[in-house]
Amino acid sequence: MKVIVCGAGQVGSNIARYLASEGNNVTVIDHSPELIQRISDTLDVQAMVGHASHPDVLEAAGAGETDMIIAVTQIDEINMVACEVAHALFKVPTKIARVRNQSYLKPIWADLFSRDHMPIDVIISPEIAVARAIARRLQVPGAFDMIPLADGKVRVVGVLCTETCPVLHTPLRQLTGLFPDLGLEVVAIIRNDRSFIPGGDDQMLPGDEVYFACDNRHLNRAMAAFGHEEVEARRIIILGGGNIGLCLAEELEAKYPHVTARIIEMNRSRAQFVAQRLSRTMVLHGDGLDPEILEEANVRATETVVAVTNDDEGNILSSLLAKRHGAKRAITLINKASYTSLVSPLGIDAVVSPRAITVSNILQHVRRGRIRAVHSLRDGFAEVIEAEALETSAVVNTPLREVKLPSGVIVGAIVRGDEVIIPRPATVIRPKDRVIILATAGQVKKVEKMFAVRLEFF
Repeated sequence: MKVIVCGAGQVGSNIARYLASEGNNVTVIDHSPELIQRISDTLDVQAMVGHASHPDVLEAAGAGETDMIIAVTQIDEINMVACEVAHALFKVPTKIARVRNQSYLKPIWADLFSRDHMPIDVIISPEIAVARAIARRLQVPGAFDMIPLADGKVRVVGVLCTETCPVLHTPLRQLTGLFPDLGLEVVAIIRNDRSFIPGGDDQMLPGDEVYFACDNRHLNRAMAAFGHEEVEARRIIILGGGNIGLCLAEELEAKYPHVTARIIEMNRSRAQFVAQRLSRTMVLHGDGLDPEILEEANVRATETVVAVTNDDEGNILSSLLAKRHGAKRAITLINKASYTSLVSPLGIDAVVSPRAITVSNILQHVRRGRIRAVHSLRDGFAEVIEAEALETSAVVNTPLREVKLPSGVIVGAIVRGDEVIIPRPATVIRPKDRVIILATAGQVKKVEKMFAVRLEFF
């Protein structure tokens, strides 16, 4: 597949890295010579300096033979025009654009991106996606990550194993005997910055970060099995009233009426604007690093503080300060990947990466075969994939013990109608099953082919 990526920032470079590692023909365009030089030095892609919306630049990038354009520059208008030019002049089949300004995304203007006006196939809004990801984490206190799949019937959850975890030092194959009626499968372990897919003889150790797939109806029991029985947050402080903070507050007001939220925003005019947009959320003008403001927000009675300003260091410090003054839990937005592994030992409970969330959203539309959902884990170590099994798929009608799954691939759950099946060696995947799989980065293309109509690949 030939792909043009417009924008060589964090999101664009990560998308280019993913696609290039899988053998796709990738061209990256950016107006910054420094970013293009960095891409050229680190990735096996074509990289060119230029304005991604200019027809001559797209032509030089090979737009006439391109299967997909992914426009993720920092400027919405460039992303939209690049997709429009790619459609009108070069007939590019699939066009994906990142759009951050919420004004473009209001339902009243939904017709803007239609085939007759500005034909963009997929609009990615990082602010909305990040807000929803945070709201999902709030649903499962004690988890540092939570991914709903198969219309919410399955959850893939990330938890930290502390010294009090009841299943420490237990071979994973024994979990079925210990919890015979609990639908749960451990699919990944992260230990000392090393990530791996465990086997039946592997054990969980203190400090491990563990991802497991489970039947949503068993989620509370599964969390208890890992020693996490925290109460769902009803009082929340949001540090930062930018687009993400506002989107999160709107999400909470719309879908979580039992939650009381307060926003602390440093910029007075922005605080006034946010207050006008919200009906149930109190907005305070002040600095999240000011203990007096935290006290005014009643931090001592707060279950969760969510730091979502544009300053990574400020988010980290304000989260730690809020916990010191009584907040039970901290969810912190961090853009710099190098910080991710440092903050957990400091006492931050969950990290949110806008870059990783945006990449996951884009990959969902890049993947081939009958792929319904894709979520990237831990800077690309693996992907959680929801795939639909077709009659012609290579994995159907055969016991899993006889299916030659590639190394680095594990089946976490199977959904058949309303039934959630935790796989065992004798389990058979049937046509139309929705299969939840974790695949390491190098094996994703094989998973795509396993769940594709075979004629597509011959």
